[in-house]
Amino acid sequence: MKNVMISLAVMGAFGLSMPAMATGLVVIPAAGFSGTAYTLCNTTGNFGSSTPTQPTTGANNTCATFPANEATSPVSGYTLIASTTRNAVIGGVTVGNVSDRVWRNTAQTSCIFGARFTALNVDWDAGTTGTQYFEVNDIARGGFGSASVNAGYYIQATNASPVYRIGRTFTSVQHRAYKYDTAANKLLLGTNYLDLPTANSVNTAYTGEVTGIGPTVIASTTAATQDAVVNSNWIDFTIDVAYVDDDGGSNIVSAMTYVEAPCDSTAVSGWVKTGAIRLRQTGQENTTMQEISVDGYAPPGSTVP
Repeated sequence: MKNVMISLAVMGAFGLSMPAMATGLVVIPAAGFSGTAYTLCNTTGNFGSSTPTQPTTGANNTCATFPANEATSPVSGYTLIASTTRNAVIGGVTVGNVSDRVWRNTAQTSCIFGARFTALNVDWDAGTTGTQYFEVNDIARGGFGSASVNAGYYIQATNASPVYRIGRTFTSVQHRAYKYDTAANKLLLGTNYLDLPTANSVNTAYTGEVTGIGPTVIASTTAATQDAVVNSNWIDFTIDVAYVDDDGGSNIVSAMTYVEAPCDSTAVSGWVKTGAIRLRQTGQENTTMQEISVDGYAPPGSTVP
């Protein structure tokens, strides 16, 4: 990993993009951001509690990219070198799948790691009354060491969830609307909830209120749960995907998420790491805190977790 990370010093010369405009991948520094590990992307829809406005080339496009299709790199000069579909399984039940992709530049010094989750129409918890659809509120991807990477997303389908924020952290932070009973309440932030969590002490996989809430219950938490320390080895994408969502949402697939980072010319078949991709259900409505660990591609020589 050390040799790969050295290439950051000359990444401009080798084609690792440093986008300056809102549209395109954004820089995710190893040290995070001012007072937080996260940066905002699509700020419509209250993190999926309400209906978001999809990005266009003219609006709502921070972190968004617009390649010709999902197989095409979001940055010019890259070629697709790996594409694998991996099952997302919890309690022996396959609740969806992850499309795991890698593009590499011509100089073989920089790669883009892509992941997209698709939910299935399945009950993952037969022991609970009703149908329990697994909801993915965050996709976390590991293996990036101390590199200053770029990240973003692409809306490849009309029912895809945009990315609401991206963090340089291992920790996925719960986000709740004030209530999810009316259109107006869905647009309001729950009491003490933060769009940009602090970065003081929490380093667990997820944080928030552990009990789900019904649509008429006022969402409330404490400052202590709205926190995620910087962890440079991980990138977290906050989304809102479920086959059927308690808030009435219909995003059954996530955006294709991207992390652009240094790599090398070695065979990509050797880059698969156990647990490099984590799918988190963070209890946005009446659900529980859960994590699904999925194998995934990571930069050569990286360490996960």
